[in-house]
Amino acid sequence: MPHKIGFVVVSSSGHEDGFSARELMIHAPTVSGWRSPRFCQFPQEIVLQMVERCRIRKLQLLAHQYMISSKIEFYISESLPEYFVPYQAERFRRLGYVSLCDNQKTGCKARELKSVYVDAVGQFLKLIFHQNHINKYNTYNQVALVAVNIIGDPADFGDESNITSREKLIDHYLGHNPEDPALEGTYAGRSDYISPLDDLAFDMYQDPEVAQIIRKLDERKREAVQRERYDHAKKLKQAIADLQKVGERLGRYEVEKRCAVEKEDYDLAKEKKQQMACYRAQVYEQLELHGLLHGELEMRRPLDLPLQPLDHFSSPHHRKPAPSLPQPEEVAPESQLAHPLLQEKPSSSPLAPPPRHTAVEQLLPAGGPPPRSNVDTLPYDEWPLPAPRKQQAEVFTEPDVGEADLGTVRRGGVAGEPEPLSEKALREASSAVDVLGETLVAGAYSKTWSCREDALLGLCRRLMEVPVGTPKEDVKSMLRASVFLVRRAMKDIVTSVFQASLKLLKMMITQYIPKHQLSKLETTHCVERTIPALLARTGDSSTRLRIMASNFIQEMALFKEVKPLQIIPSYLVQPLKVNCSAHLAMSQMDLLARLLRDLGTGSTGFTVDSVMKFAVSALEHRVYEVRETAVRIILDMYRQHQALTLEYLPPDDSSTRRNILYKTIFEGFAKIDGRPTDAEVKAQKKAATEEAEKQKKEEIKVLQGQLAALQETQAHVQEKDIDTVRPKNQDLQGRKAVPPEDPEIPDNHYLDNLCIFCGERSESFTEEGLDLHYWKHCLMLTRCDHCRQVVEISSLTEHLLTECDQKDGFGKCHRCSEAVRKEELPRHIKAKECNPAKSEKLANRCPLCHENFTPGEEAWKVHLMGPAGCTRNLRKTHILHKAQAALPGKGLAGTKSGSSGAKSGSKIPTPKGGLSKSSSRTHTKR
Repeated sequence: MPHKIGFVVVSSSGHEDGFSARELMIHAPTVSGWRSPRFCQFPQEIVLQMVERCRIRKLQLLAHQYMISSKIEFYISESLPEYFVPYQAERFRRLGYVSLCDNQKTGCKARELKSVYVDAVGQFLKLIFHQNHINKYNTYNQVALVAVNIIGDPADFGDESNITSREKLIDHYLGHNPEDPALEGTYAGRSDYISPLDDLAFDMYQDPEVAQIIRKLDERKREAVQRERYDHAKKLKQAIADLQKVGERLGRYEVEKRCAVEKEDYDLAKEKKQQMACYRAQVYEQLELHGLLHGELEMRRPLDLPLQPLDHFSSPHHRKPAPSLPQPEEVAPESQLAHPLLQEKPSSSPLAPPPRHTAVEQLLPAGGPPPRSNVDTLPYDEWPLPAPRKQQAEVFTEPDVGEADLGTVRRGGVAGEPEPLSEKALREASSAVDVLGETLVAGAYSKTWSCREDALLGLCRRLMEVPVGTPKEDVKSMLRASVFLVRRAMKDIVTSVFQASLKLLKMMITQYIPKHQLSKLETTHCVERTIPALLARTGDSSTRLRIMASNFIQEMALFKEVKPLQIIPSYLVQPLKVNCSAHLAMSQMDLLARLLRDLGTGSTGFTVDSVMKFAVSALEHRVYEVRETAVRIILDMYRQHQALTLEYLPPDDSSTRRNILYKTIFEGFAKIDGRPTDAEVKAQKKAATEEAEKQKKEEIKVLQGQLAALQETQAHVQEKDIDTVRPKNQDLQGRKAVPPEDPEIPDNHYLDNLCIFCGERSESFTEEGLDLHYWKHCLMLTRCDHCRQVVEISSLTEHLLTECDQKDGFGKCHRCSEAVRKEELPRHIKAKECNPAKSEKLANRCPLCHENFTPGEEAWKVHLMGPAGCTRNLRKTHILHKAQAALPGKGLAGTKSGSSGAKSGSKIPTPKGGLSKSSSRTHTKR
């Protein structure tokens, strides 16, 4: 079976002072390992010689946290060349290489353990280190190796033919296959099984002395299995499991002591040393009480620390054995098999947990032996489990317990008390048991809800009674153990138990932590360990539990101890999962909305980016209430951050408003800004159109009356002129009558040669001449740059938004009321550089110069044609003199012609409607 292979360092290409390659020969929590010289040349080499020629099965490397080589190559050889320098490369055979992670994901705070499975025979192993990974911590471009481990078996005994014929014969007749998957992972199942005790991780986290004890106990366990002493093997297995925890704790103490020495905090180093010595003495005493090592620790035990016997144990080693009983080495009492094999004696050390005792042991006399026959008959699953003793000097005087009493104990302990912990629960809550005691933890794990509630309330009272001068390490241990129980109780379906867990959590955050002046890290631990369970309860089927959980989360987020940490907001803005329940989604949305009103977005954990991304994604949720709450959140965000909120939404156009949610959102924006909504705008437009039509009809009626009166006047003047001219013609030309020239144009041809927009009259204004005038020269018209249609300047904005072929590419600015390209609209709105528009009743708005001027139709002519008017009308410079010559005599006549011209042919445009589609196409072709 492969095992750990010892080695020595033969040579290395160099090392930094204090970090020799010989450090690799030691495996312990405090080793520093090997480091290359500063600014060394690559590659670097290390040659290892194994204690014997062997077949290597597995290589393990523990890399440094930031001095990391990019690649490590492996070479193997049967022997070294005669001259060490330079090495003869042909003597070494290349096995391959491994690449190491650059450790950027962990911030160079973790070490990578690399395991490589090989199959090679030799005695010398060479490691070649290539260029290091670059990071800010490795200022000298070094590479390092904390530890290396070689696992294999002797080359002469590595063949499967060396398996004993007896085992092969038994397997043959029993039909067992050595490669049976059922035997996978057991030391007897496969010949290539590697023990976890030979793994590098085991030595690097274990106290070296305890690690050796564990290995000896493992050997004895295998011997017990071979001898079929399964009770003893089980006892040793439990001892190994407990010792591993002991070794890890001692290793942690050793590292803390080393750090204290480096910081020259010798008081702390002395305290750690005493803790280690006291704790080690207690563990060794327990091992001796259970007869596990048979005096092998006598030479290791420190003489200056006398061991005090534990009076609450009734071990055969501490009483005079009867002559008829066998030796403890041969038969171990079965009643003690259920005891934890490594119990810690109460001491002044703050880290020593309370001792454990079995329920049977508490009911027995202190001096008498345990009733072995009664316990022997119990199945293993019904053996009494340990329970903590509340007082160290407590003495029990109850009489012996009979069969009926033992049966009561087997079924679950004394009436009214919680049942003992199961093995699974004991393993799961081992850390909490060590700190809080098994009785309290058993109550928290009880099947009776009242016991669970009492345990939490009792823990709450116990924490409140902890004095202020208690060592910080004890205070932290109790806090973390309590958080473990609170987190479990938060999943309880009983309302009273859930309420008790909330009460306990609130007390820990608002009273316990401030009372003992613990750091924010402990508050962070409490919140981060419990908030996921609390959020899960907000999706509970019980309405009462949902409301309780939501209200407590909101209350906890406002605690003065929790609010600066900004932890809870980060959980609330996490995207909703597709398969999450409707209750959970609604509760999370409601919590977010409430906390946003309470906290806002200024240094509270909520940012505009996170909230808006979450809310926009929630608009697509399948539950209506979730979408409705998302709309409410977006409107709340718009009240605080208008410009930033618009960046996360699609443009406000007709296609977007087809979605009822976005229509509601944009209408909400309009109400917030004080602008009319679409419905209100349509109603206003409809009312304005009706009023304009009514006014137009009245004007037409008045103008028609004026036109009739004018025609009548003109007829009388014409007759008078004819009568006056006729005698003169008769005298000059005799009887021959010459008809006079008509100075006025007949009324039925009044609109000929007249532009109904600017009022200019010209002999060149034939049908084609007017089209040319509209197309190039009329000061009241302009050509659309996007569809090439001729439109009135006064209606250019409306044309771009409603009539133009590219109307979908424009949006309306709510500030200046002009049409702006949609891709430029967000920047245009954000800049706020445009001139604000006024109401139509107060002023007209020119789309060319973007200025407001006097309202009314005549004001458009003055602005667009006058010399002091629009400065952006490009046609004005060409025909301004003509317009000035035509303006004085138009007045009423121009107005009449405009209104009458609305009824003329299809080529004549209306004053307000622009040119027709047919005429615009004709001009485009021209």
